[in-house]
Amino acid sequence: METNVERRSAVLDEAHIGDIRGALGTIKVDDTAPRLKLSTKLKTLLAIIGPGLIVMVGDNDAGAFATYGQAGQDYGTKLLWTLLLLIPVLYINQEMVLRLGAVTGVGHARLILERFGKFWGAFSVIDLFILNALTLVTEFIGITLAAGYLGLPKVPAVVLASAIIVAAAFTGSFRTFERIAVIFCAGSLLLIPIYLMSHPRATQMAHDFVVPSMPAGDGGMATLMLLIIGIVGTTVAPWQLFFQQSYVIDKRITPRFIRYEKVDLGIGIIVVMVGAAAMMGFTAVAFANTTGFGNYTDSAGLAAGLAAHAGEIAGSLFAVALLDASIVGAFAVSLATAYAVGDVLGLKHSLHRGVKQAKGFYAIYAGLIGLSATIVLIPGSPLGLLTAGVQTLAGVLLPSASVFLLLLCNDRAVLGPWVNGRLVNLFASAVVGVLVTLSVVLTAAVLFPDISTGAILKIMAGCGAAGLAAAGYALARRRTANAPTDRTGREAWRMPPLATLERPTMSTARRIGMGALRLYLVVAMGLVIIKIVQVALGH
Repeated sequence: METNVERRSAVLDEAHIGDIRGALGTIKVDDTAPRLKLSTKLKTLLAIIGPGLIVMVGDNDAGAFATYGQAGQDYGTKLLWTLLLLIPVLYINQEMVLRLGAVTGVGHARLILERFGKFWGAFSVIDLFILNALTLVTEFIGITLAAGYLGLPKVPAVVLASAIIVAAAFTGSFRTFERIAVIFCAGSLLLIPIYLMSHPRATQMAHDFVVPSMPAGDGGMATLMLLIIGIVGTTVAPWQLFFQQSYVIDKRITPRFIRYEKVDLGIGIIVVMVGAAAMMGFTAVAFANTTGFGNYTDSAGLAAGLAAHAGEIAGSLFAVALLDASIVGAFAVSLATAYAVGDVLGLKHSLHRGVKQAKGFYAIYAGLIGLSATIVLIPGSPLGLLTAGVQTLAGVLLPSASVFLLLLCNDRAVLGPWVNGRLVNLFASAVVGVLVTLSVVLTAAVLFPDISTGAILKIMAGCGAAGLAAAGYALARRRTANAPTDRTGREAWRMPPLATLERPTMSTARRIGMGALRLYLVVAMGLVIIKIVQVALGH
């Protein structure tokens, strides 16, 4: 009976309907029995685990190693508090995404296209493609740094890593891919023994985790603010939204298993936060009272510092963990892109299909890997500039992704009884406001490298005032909103086919807001790209 319900919903590909075949278990499509026993619940959870774990561990990629390592080397453990603040942000964002995937059966990019028009649909895919291609380059930079530290030749290491990443997806089996990905996710646990070998002070770690501080250091407040923005950008990235929504759909998770998928997400967040905190902790103690403190170079320098402090084994384990993290990140980023492009172009896009059944999908996946690996191997490629460009563009684009996520999760035609509640909306709106502020600060700092602390504070104050005005307007409108949502029977509710849904009505306020967002993105991205090109040309 459930299969018929699925086929009357908006699921775009029949490969997304059927048994859940996860890395750690199977749930038959006709298994509708209630989960009452603890053992049954555990088996169900094991079958569901995957989307949340992979997206979160993929978040601790090569860029994250560099960012968290820089925070530890340059500021000790003083920025640990940023991780605590990001935990609810990660959970709320990704919970909304997994809910969209399970209820709608349609990818994030396709929903934006259908609900907001061709411009935003094309924009979401094009900017994702460009940003993800650049992000993949940073993953291969991580691979080369790790291989170089371990004494492995650069070209064979990149070729072998590319082959592993491509082969994992080209099996034509969703379960096989997920098992390979989960094994690599387990490699992130290598950060724990490195932490134990380095012996950071647990009391200092605990204090800095809950007590915020702003250590200006030699670079001043502007440099510190940029690093904090970098931590936010590497922890909450646009590709995560597209990946988890499509991966939940490809795994065939339906609304009745959303609670289990939330647990999966929670496990992933714990793993990523433990890893991030460990990196800040062991790099802080490794470089304390040394000439390297405050002088971050790259991830290879972090490994060397660890080796000097805790022994060669610690340095080698860090390099292996970096190599592992880069591969997991490449899995997730390339797959997110292939899903999004396939979703919008109407290509067959599922890991349940073989290469011959979904040639376009696999061509996009492999093409991105090949392009990124080639760029890294080209002599003289501006790899440092590309890494900085990725962080900047991600910071600029993240607010728009969050805006669309919030709008979709309040679209009753899309989510019905699964739309956001009041508290989720309040928190998510505040997050969007903070992300917009950080994005504007980041853009200004890239365009004006000598920007003062006072200018940054003025930008933040202006954005804060605009945010309060927008919040007041939204609250005033909500007083006349519809009655509370009836959520009875929602486990059996799924979005109807997209073709049957009417396009949402755009109010004047929303049109103005969308127009302002469009103008900001075009101007900010243009200025950032021009600045990057100028730096590349040596002007």
